[in-house]
Amino acid sequence: MEEKVIICKELTKSFGDFYAVNKISFDVNKGEIFGFLGANGAGKTTAMRMLCGLSFPTSGEATVAGFNVYKQQDSIKKNIGYMSQKFSLYENLTVLENISFFGGVYGVRKKEIKERSEELIQTLGLQNETKKLVGELPLGWKQKLAFSVAIFHKPKIVFLDEPTGGVDPLTRRQFWDMIYKAADEGITVFVTTHYMDEAEYCNRISIMVDGRVEALDSPGKLKERFSADSMDEVFYKLARGAKRGE
Repeated sequence: MEEKVIICKELTKSFGDFYAVNKISFDVNKGEIFGFLGANGAGKTTAMRMLCGLSFPTSGEATVAGFNVYKQQDSIKKNIGYMSQKFSLYENLTVLENISFFGGVYGVRKKEIKERSEELIQTLGLQNETKKLVGELPLGWKQKLAFSVAIFHKPKIVFLDEPTGGVDPLTRRQFWDMIYKAADEGITVFVTTHYMDEAEYCNRISIMVDGRVEALDSPGKLKERFSADSMDEVFYKLARGAKRGE
């Protein structure tokens, strides 16, 4: 039986009479690349904040990496990585300073930080950029570095909130190669994206509409179910019925 690293049962977040997330249920398997899609205002970010231990649910149940979203938020934060669509490193620190700083924040020992930093810089091909301020790097390099830092402490799960926004197609492809490598190493990847071609790269996809999960399956099975040639078409068929937006 596959290990479940996220278990969600009727998870709900309401603000007064408004249900931002309305009784969503799904599981995510260890090492899976799980796409979490939805139009603006569908409830994706609110759901992700609950799963990351940043917001308390109104009702329902969920565990992330085996920890309860109500009672063990600090333990959740220690066992996940997170990268937001807005660049998540310090632009006024150098490449090496960012790696060292976040390694320390994630509780990695100094000796390990040094060893892993050298390996990471080699992998990314940043040997000549270690003393350069991150703010001076091209966007694509920033995003690849931010992802590498998000998994520097070898978390069980990494949450990626539209990680490839604004980068060119070649860099997006390289970024997904990094995601595949992380998944092969046993890190579960929970990713939101607006690019429907990227949805094809996921093992399974959940599509939210108006706070609910309206579809969940592999890209192939979703296209078959909705008689669609692409995930773009599947998404359009579901999202056009949405009643709310940003």
